[in-house]
Amino acid sequence: MTTQSNAYDESTDADFDLIQDDVIDDDKAASSGYDRELSTEGLELEERQALRRVVGMSTELTDISEVEYRKLLLERVLLVGVWTEGSAEDAENSLAELKLLAETAGSEVLDGVIQRRKKPDPATFIGSGKVHDLRNLVASLGADTVIADGELAPAQLRNLEDKLKVKVVDRTALILDIFAQHAKSKEGKAQVELAQLQYMKQRLRGWGGNLSRQAGGRVGAAGGGIGGRGPGETKIETDRRRINTKIAKLRHELKALKGTRSTMRQERRRHSIPSVAIAGYTNAGKSSLLNRMTGAGVLVENALFATLDPTTRRTTTSDGRVYTFTDTVGFVRHLPHDIVEAFRSTLEEVADADLLLHVVDGSHPDPLAQIQAVREVLAEIGAGNVQEIIVINKGDLADPMALAPILHREPRAIVVSAQTGEGIDKLTALVEASLPQPDVSVDLLLPYDRGDLVSRIHSEGSVDTLEHTGEGTRVAARVHAGLADELAPYEVSATH
Repeated sequence: MTTQSNAYDESTDADFDLIQDDVIDDDKAASSGYDRELSTEGLELEERQALRRVVGMSTELTDISEVEYRKLLLERVLLVGVWTEGSAEDAENSLAELKLLAETAGSEVLDGVIQRRKKPDPATFIGSGKVHDLRNLVASLGADTVIADGELAPAQLRNLEDKLKVKVVDRTALILDIFAQHAKSKEGKAQVELAQLQYMKQRLRGWGGNLSRQAGGRVGAAGGGIGGRGPGETKIETDRRRINTKIAKLRHELKALKGTRSTMRQERRRHSIPSVAIAGYTNAGKSSLLNRMTGAGVLVENALFATLDPTTRRTTTSDGRVYTFTDTVGFVRHLPHDIVEAFRSTLEEVADADLLLHVVDGSHPDPLAQIQAVREVLAEIGAGNVQEIIVINKGDLADPMALAPILHREPRAIVVSAQTGEGIDKLTALVEASLPQPDVSVDLLLPYDRGDLVSRIHSEGSVDTLEHTGEGTRVAARVHAGLADELAPYEVSATH
């Protein structure tokens, strides 16, 4: 990728102590104690005092029409992260993901820097000394927004904006913004708005006189007059009260919508229709996989969180049994807790499923980290014990050497490509073999005018043998208990 940081390069000699090289040679690492695998214990002074430049952070715009168009729309953002644990590669992967999130939200990324610390500074996230360097970098690049790779406390957000003199956004607000852009259904919009309001309620701040005390009447020097003196209600308290009212209204609406979704799930359970949930990291190809396996026609786009609204489609096994596929919202590392809570009714589709297809982007630099991030969210929503198949998608783009650790660690893993169709037949066979089997064996003689029951046995059960006789259709099959009760009058033992 190209970089748009000439002004920054000119000012490094005068103002910044930044580490420019993306890779530090082994000799230097040995002499300075700088090791990518080291924890943050015993950090060298120079490492703690330096913002580490991450190369390749600049958004690449090549087509001149695209450049002119996006200059009118895009915020010019600078990314900043704090590396507290793990390797330098982990920190850079996290910032690279933040870059994709920022671009998905509609921003032009100018640059990205990382500060090595044992823990984020409680006042300014990166430390007061580095804030000065960051302010100069913001000015030299012409950035109008700084995005922090983490969730900022209200005090950190306020302090950074006061010192940097530009808008500061954290990772949580960025993800919420993307969700707001992509939500299409009534339920999705309500879920996103609820998460935004819960996030905003703790971060209200006013400007100038907007937070001054509101005294009734404005009579006399004190501004309140008899009976009107006192603190009154501040503007921020009014805003907070309105937000609480709106949150209560949204929760009421979502409760009604949740009831509708629960009714649909209960209907499927009543007919014992097995369900398969597709979950995984955002942009791993879940919608593409659903389209490939069912022909659902769901939106497919190379963007993070392109689809938020769950899609359920029916399909059949090779022996005629009906089951459902449900595509769910994508996950991401450090997925905001407010999002998980707001989308809990949607994510319950995963917890109630009979089988989980955990889709992983095989072309990602760190697919194991994706698996870990998704499993953390699954555990939070109570889906940690659902039967799971690891589906490594984009196998046509993946490096086989990078996939080897996953295949070694995950016994139920399969490599596919939703784009080319590679491995889809094997995955379909594995899914069918993993679905719960009907457990009641029946031997039936059905009259020819009950073809509806034969059809139900095919769709809801598993037919072992079927023979047309002079007396009717002789069927030996395995069905669920509810259907077995309906078929009881036609049992061979009951008809003879």
